[in-house]
Amino acid sequence: MEVTEGHIYDFPKYYDLVYGSDWKAEYDFLLGCFKKYAKKPVKRLFEPACGTGRLMIKFAQQGFDVAGVDLNPKAIAFCNERLKRHGYPATAFVGDMADFTVKQKYDAAFNMINSFRHLPSEKMAEAHLHCVADALKKDGVYYLGLHLTPTKGIAIDSEEWPARRGNLTVISSLWSEGIDYKKREEKIGMSYQIYTPLKAFRIVDDMIYRTYTADQFFKLLKKTDCFEIEETYDFCYELDNPIKIDAETEDTVFVLRKK
Repeated sequence: MEVTEGHIYDFPKYYDLVYGSDWKAEYDFLLGCFKKYAKKPVKRLFEPACGTGRLMIKFAQQGFDVAGVDLNPKAIAFCNERLKRHGYPATAFVGDMADFTVKQKYDAAFNMINSFRHLPSEKMAEAHLHCVADALKKDGVYYLGLHLTPTKGIAIDSEEWPARRGNLTVISSLWSEGIDYKKREEKIGMSYQIYTPLKAFRIVDDMIYRTYTADQFFKLLKKTDCFEIEETYDFCYELDNPIKIDAETEDTVFVLRKK
């Protein structure tokens, strides 16, 4: 199979298929959260690191006002073209999720699939939390999903899942190539195996994710003093089954209320 070296995020069509095909569990969970945790009706939503806007379009179709920011111009173009194609304004913009401002504040924000860990330093993570807090109205809630580094037990170090749309099939693989605990860096390998009626090829990429144990994340929240933890869930997205974080906890969604 032909192998192409490149940045996974520069192929928004394939990225959107891989992550957009499993949107409903997150979407339903967030809708339930808006009802459960919002002190006022949620109408305006913001997504930092929005990528292709796989959830933004679903919320727009439900009547929400949506917007998002992402560093990758190809992903933003894909997102805005889809919004416009369905009759919605092109509200995604290119920018850094650790350095952005908005003109009007939002009722809630969400970042569900580990994008937070792309921020390479504590300083940038702090800046991100301040940016999101500044973008939210009083008592606004930020739904933040990330993979914590467990300090006990055996961590999950690889995943693979297929996605299909019409004649296009993509098999996505993700694996850990090791963690430098001192630098708090995990090297992640990723690949897409792509199958169309005319060809098959593979895109291979790797990137560095910042690591967070539960204690490290709690200290970050305390230091920035922007949010307080309202509740925690895992990636099963069961609204009636919040979790308690312990030394073995990995995939976590934090419900963070703006102070």
